[in-house]
Amino acid sequence: MKKSILVLVVLTIAASVMAGCSSKEEDKVTIGIGQFAEHGSLDNCREGFLAGLAEGGYVEGENLEVSYENAQADGGIANQIATNFVANKVDLIAAIATPMAQSSYGVAKDANIPVIFTAVTDPILAEIAKEDGTPVGNITGTSDKLPVEKQLEMIRAILPEAKKIGIMYSTSEVNSVSAIEEYKAVAANYGFEIVESGISTAADIPLAADNLLQQVDCINNLTDNTVVSSLPIILDKAAGKNIPVFGSEVEQVKIGCLATVGLDYYDLGVQTGKIAAQVLSGEKAASEINFEIIEEASFYGNTAVAENLGITLPEELVNSAKEMFSEIAE
Repeated sequence: MKKSILVLVVLTIAASVMAGCSSKEEDKVTIGIGQFAEHGSLDNCREGFLAGLAEGGYVEGENLEVSYENAQADGGIANQIATNFVANKVDLIAAIATPMAQSSYGVAKDANIPVIFTAVTDPILAEIAKEDGTPVGNITGTSDKLPVEKQLEMIRAILPEAKKIGIMYSTSEVNSVSAIEEYKAVAANYGFEIVESGISTAADIPLAADNLLQQVDCINNLTDNTVVSSLPIILDKAAGKNIPVFGSEVEQVKIGCLATVGLDYYDLGVQTGKIAAQVLSGEKAASEINFEIIEEASFYGNTAVAENLGITLPEELVNSAKEMFSEIAE
């Protein structure tokens, strides 16, 4: 009799432990993070996203399991990453950059897996949001829309005699096509002409850079993922001709762009992570949340680059800077 009672107690305890473990497993959520390319701004976005999730109550290694994949700026790989996430039945896909967002939504919409995007310049042109900002389906996120006029104001302040700005972009990235059109629409207001150079792949960049540098007074870099991934090549060629290159965010200034009025991609990621936490908790569906645009843009400058180019950055800009760099990062 005592043995029977003992066995019953042990079984009861075991069942309780198993139930507790099962409950914990049920509480854990799994997300797939697909990043289109490997460069500083998108890496910062990913880190900020995880921090935003943590602020919303989802901590990796505790109640959150994360699967991370990088497409290395290849659209075919981006599509395969999204397909794998859906096959693995993740609870949510985080898509970093426009091509990744487009691939993820295209694959995930039939499975009704929510997609949260970030670093998408023009969600409407990318067809992942409607004209009024509402979602096209179970997808939402944040835009890194460039502060185009503030950037042009800054370039004019630094280069008062400049006339032609060169912009290189990937013709397959709708975010870049959108940005180019906006620059062209307002450049004349600041006395500039935009000289554009479209490329198909990263292999086109060295020759395109050589041609562009022969025609312009400076280069302005976008958030184009293909171009940013090869930015060191452009910076090296521009330095050889003593032509300044302006960035679109802080990481580009760290590695050799002269200056930017740009976004903090870590902050953008945090903002996006908080949206994802709302969706994971069931507070709101992705289809109920309009995409958001981060409003704050700050000046960043690199005095080492300025010295190499023989340029003095205006005191007013330096005094307003969120951060200044005195060396060029490797």
